[in-house]
Amino acid sequence: MTTAAPGDKQVSIWWWAFGYFAAYAPYSALTKALSDGKLGDKVPGNTILPLSTLSSLCATIVFLYATGWWKSAGKKQFGSLSIPFPTRWTALSGLCGATILTTTTLAYTISGVSIVFMMLLLRGGVLMIAPMVDALSRRKVKWTSWVATALTLSSLLVTMIGRDESFTLPLLAILDVSAYLGAYFIRLRFMSKLAKSEDLEVTRRYFVEEQLVSTPAALLGLGILAIIGGGEFDNIRRGFIEFPFTLPALWAVGIGVLSQGTGIFGALVLLDKRENTFSVPVNRASSMLAGVVATLSLWALGIGKPLDPREGIGAGLVIAAIVVLSLPSLMKKKQSG
Repeated sequence: MTTAAPGDKQVSIWWWAFGYFAAYAPYSALTKALSDGKLGDKVPGNTILPLSTLSSLCATIVFLYATGWWKSAGKKQFGSLSIPFPTRWTALSGLCGATILTTTTLAYTISGVSIVFMMLLLRGGVLMIAPMVDALSRRKVKWTSWVATALTLSSLLVTMIGRDESFTLPLLAILDVSAYLGAYFIRLRFMSKLAKSEDLEVTRRYFVEEQLVSTPAALLGLGILAIIGGGEFDNIRRGFIEFPFTLPALWAVGIGVLSQGTGIFGALVLLDKRENTFSVPVNRASSMLAGVVATLSLWALGIGKPLDPREGIGAGLVIAAIVVLSLPSLMKKKQSG
């Protein structure tokens, strides 16, 4: 199984999924440990964001330069200088990526609403959007993709069973979820039309140009929220002017690098040339399995809670989804052998 991803040759989507998993597990574990005060002073999640996002931006620059992929971006002439420059469409997709990053963080800081419920709305919503985008793009969806989507969505629903939590949604939560899902819809639509291609250079160009916009835009957005201030936004302001000069800031730098790893590999998974109803469950499944590993790791180190049985069942459903998605490739290898 291959993906039309950046590079001189096609790379299996499962390698990108593994990279996403490998970055997401320590990223989520470190973020949780730092925000819960397990690595020193307790640091609010919003306070971590400015420095981690700046670190992500630096990691993006290093990655694009080290791989040489920045050369694939479109160029614009400024006097005697020719610099990489996105098109209006990749710039808009990059802004959608920045919106996804910001709204994901804000989703877990809204008071009066369950974090678990917000997670279900965000992840489950994208799973339901995927076949809609495929329908609009006139992409054929294989039965394995439908089954995997159902299994992955079921894994999220399982986590809700028996939880004594409030599932009411204040206006801010409704706006946040709407912005998140709207950004994902536009991003997947652009990817389907402009980047999911047999031409590796086309996919590479789209990927690079989107990366040039998403993280800088997210950092700019955080700066605007810090200037606005008030409520949780005051924590963002402290993340700019106070937190960088503390010892825990070193952990935030590592979180930012790992976060960018999830952004890079996660995007490459979504850019797979096949239908979104295939690539989105692979993306979601990788992050959910990484969350399970992060939880187990923190518990093993004595700084976290054990895995909830419902989360274990959910992980089993995710593994089943991955097996289903792998069936066509396994059957093809068996026939050729």
